[in-house]
Amino acid sequence: MTASILIVEDENDLSSVMADYVSAAGYEVRVIADGREALASVQRAMPDLIVLDIMLPNLDGLALCRAVREFSEVPIIMVTARVQEIDRLLGLEIGADDYLCKPFSPRELVARIKAILRRSHKPDNNARLIDINEAERSVRIGSQLLDLTPTEYSLLAAMTKRQGAIFSRAQLLDLASRDTLDVTDRAVDSHIKNLRRKLAVVMPDAEVIHSVYGLGYRFEL
Repeated sequence: MTASILIVEDENDLSSVMADYVSAAGYEVRVIADGREALASVQRAMPDLIVLDIMLPNLDGLALCRAVREFSEVPIIMVTARVQEIDRLLGLEIGADDYLCKPFSPRELVARIKAILRRSHKPDNNARLIDINEAERSVRIGSQLLDLTPTEYSLLAAMTKRQGAIFSRAQLLDLASRDTLDVTDRAVDSHIKNLRRKLAVVMPDAEVIHSVYGLGYRFEL
């Protein structure tokens, strides 16, 4: 079945180029230039992925992303005109899965779409592989219980719930500070290093916590 992509962009020339490349890659494409109209469209029929510009008439991309996240986990790629904006978006925890800064190559957009859809359409073997027990605050990989500190549990549990999503250091710092008052950016990096080491013991052939240069970390099996 062909995946459907909704492009929400009010720059006609750009949306036309994006749509041509995405369509040529084999996807069904719909373009909407208005934020409020896009929200109504998503509520009627959910696409497989949304490419969402920030600056939109009637309802901006931030508000639209938050509104969609109230009822759906559909993958969302946010598009911004300023690279500095990405740090702010990550800090706001709006729930996007990836970010692109204008100007970008349409081929890069298609590559991001393909990568996200591959992750979201994987068989749910990972859900059986990773067992998060919120009541016990424990994590099992297969049959093996990980020996985690409270902070490590908080970080890993949050990241596994949103596989493939980028977590900024600010977001991870906020998660870590719920377990201890003595947390810094450097301490977050140290917790990630320890998590990688412990995961490598039970998953020696897989690196699952990936560094995203300049942005933070993402968890992906």
